[in-house]
Amino acid sequence: MSRPTHILDQVGEKARSYFSAQDSARELGLRLSRESIRFSANAIRAVHRGEFDLAGDLIASCRGNIDEMNRTLADHPELLHGGFVHNGQKEFAEACITLALVSGDRVPEPDDIGVSYAAYLNGLGEAAGELRRHLLDTLREGHMARCEEILGAMDDIYSLLVTIDYHDALTGGLKRTTDMVRGVLERTRGDLTISLRQKHLEQKLQDFTRELGSR
Repeated sequence: MSRPTHILDQVGEKARSYFSAQDSARELGLRLSRESIRFSANAIRAVHRGEFDLAGDLIASCRGNIDEMNRTLADHPELLHGGFVHNGQKEFAEACITLALVSGDRVPEPDDIGVSYAAYLNGLGEAAGELRRHLLDTLREGHMARCEEILGAMDDIYSLLVTIDYHDALTGGLKRTTDMVRGVLERTRGDLTISLRQKHLEQKLQDFTRELGSR
């Protein structure tokens, strides 16, 4: 039997070339994902400060990274469906959705922003957590009608997520995100209900005081 040295040399050369390309694509993808997550976090902070133009600029920078990451990994499906890609897309989706909901713009769809459905839905769920923060800020300012609008948006998000009943391997752990949204929604509804009751009581006391003063 002849030794397979020549064949194995060819296999080794092809394998090294293949994995070298994979490794380069992975390193670039990781860097782009990390930068996207940072841009997204800064954009969300800008949204909560009411700096919508800055948030839009940061999201635009993030979109450039997401598009480059998607292009870079298009020929590497093993990497394209990896965790770091999902995380980068998820944080980007969260920033886009949070900006839209807080500023009153149209909520983008997954295809609009170039992310997977799993990343989008998980980002949507995390945006509900950001809406709780926005609602509490709005509550402190006394804008009750706006608070009820925000709570309605959170309820809409949960109502969608709870219908996506598929294995976590397909949805990127969406069940855990949905459970989180349910908890956030319940706490927020409780906070708003207590505040509305308190405001109603304060109004009745003011009316009673005025009535006494007019006698």
